[in-house]
Amino acid sequence: PEFPGGIDNFYNFFYKNFKKPEVPQLVGKIFIAFTVEIDGTLTDIRSLKDPGFGTGAEAVKVLQQSPNWIPGRKDGKKVRVYKSSGDVIGA
Repeated sequence: PEFPGGIDNFYNFFYKNFKKPEVPQLVGKIFIAFTVEIDGTLTDIRSLKDPGFGTGAEAVKVLQQSPNWIPGRKDGKKVRVYKSSGDVIGA
């Protein structure tokens, strides 16, 4: 699966919509997991690990607002794909 326009567009979307808490020098990784359905919607979005202060919940909220992704394919057919990732947030 791919975010429309590629990974750089995903990061732009994410950071434009992510509201970082006002905690001095907050640095850490947020690990998120979700499933990209055959229609491109995201389901089962959850935070696996985060540095606290509501960052995981905020990341889930942002992904819930995501446009549909380009679904994964296997043998030419659209398939559901589980994805997980981690990204760094910095002060």
